[in-house]
Amino acid sequence: MAQSGGDSSSAENREEWPAPAAQVSAARDFLQKCAKSNTRTLLLPDKDADGLCSGLVVYHTLVYLGLEPENISVYFPAKGSNVHAPAERAAISGFNANHVIVTDQGSRGGPSIAEGDVPTLIIDHHWSTVFPDGALVCSAAHCPPVATSATLAYIICKPLLKERAAGFSDASSREALQERLDYLCAMGTMGDLGTSFKWEPPFPDMLDCLKKWTKKVLGEAIGLINAPRRTGEYDVETAWRALLHASTPRDLIDPASSKDVRRLFTARADVKAAVDRVARQPPKFSGDGRVALIRISSPAQVHPLIATRWSSSLKGARLEVVMCANDGYSPGMTNFACRIARAGGGTAKVGAKRKAQEGTGDDAGRETDIIAILKEYASRVPGLRESMGDDFARGHKQASGGIVRSEDFEKLWEAMLNAQADEAESPAKRRKNAATQKNTLEGWLKKA
Repeated sequence: MAQSGGDSSSAENREEWPAPAAQVSAARDFLQKCAKSNTRTLLLPDKDADGLCSGLVVYHTLVYLGLEPENISVYFPAKGSNVHAPAERAAISGFNANHVIVTDQGSRGGPSIAEGDVPTLIIDHHWSTVFPDGALVCSAAHCPPVATSATLAYIICKPLLKERAAGFSDASSREALQERLDYLCAMGTMGDLGTSFKWEPPFPDMLDCLKKWTKKVLGEAIGLINAPRRTGEYDVETAWRALLHASTPRDLIDPASSKDVRRLFTARADVKAAVDRVARQPPKFSGDGRVALIRISSPAQVHPLIATRWSSSLKGARLEVVMCANDGYSPGMTNFACRIARAGGGTAKVGAKRKAQEGTGDDAGRETDIIAILKEYASRVPGLRESMGDDFARGHKQASGGIVRSEDFEKLWEAMLNAQADEAESPAKRRKNAATQKNTLEGWLKKA
């Protein structure tokens, strides 16, 4: 059974942020013990800016605490896979690591990340109430406003820099490292929340960091390190190396700084071309008008970009979710991304509370919950949810998706097509009813 370092289910009832204090403390102890052992350590960061930056915050902290870089390995699952897949578990176990640290990969119940009794730390912010067997978990998902994995890693690691460490005895070296962690935190967080994110409390104060590097530089760097994972080549290692060896964020936007950075620019151009090829595919709508579907077939991971683009322009009184489905990314599979239709009827509340169960809660009538919507449609087809497995409706309630067999996706879309318009109130009407109908049995029970 996974260890959470504290009761995460009650964390949202406490003044603890970005994760329960017991979890944060346990994570720090884990990193200190890992560094002190100076033995084989495997990092498993996710492929996007938040995953890469949170992984590098941990990497640099471990090196500062004494873990030699040659004892650190980094592994990225294959295109279309994840750390929980059996084939990836075998590959991870092949590193024979003494410690495993996972950042921003999402969590689910099941076997341990690596075979055997390998100490494993999970740093994450995706919604989950279950975790891999034996893992020590530090999760921000139950402590609104939900922090990114980069912010969570930053707050875990920052106090550890106060300790004296070999090779960092002078103040200038520690200050340089602190500056690096600052911009990694900023880049990872803005990679998930956007460059316009305001950094209001309880998020850390990044005013000096933003003033020094500017949102323009950081934003361009984020776009570049996100590019390789979206290409058909899926060379995430290039983005990791570029970020690892960059002295400042400006190095990441200068093609002359390294071969890896030049590859970032090539990857960005490739992604733009891939988006342009499929951007004009017309949407189709579910029978009840709640979901718009854009179908594409591309070897590039551009379905999230297409969903995001359409979500700001598609309109409809009942429209809540924009979905882009890509049947060309993985053979025999359909990868799909869903975003809230902000120009339609869908609404989102930044940092909205997540309830005890994934995709459910009192706020479901007021904010669009994509996870709940997907699961409700799937429940209309007997056995479909079970057939689609754990890679269906993953992520966040405001930005979800999945990887499912193409035949299962067609069954899901058929259920959406067959949904009747009179089954669903418009989002505006549902929010109005939720706000006005207070004198219900459920309401009286809550008061009692």
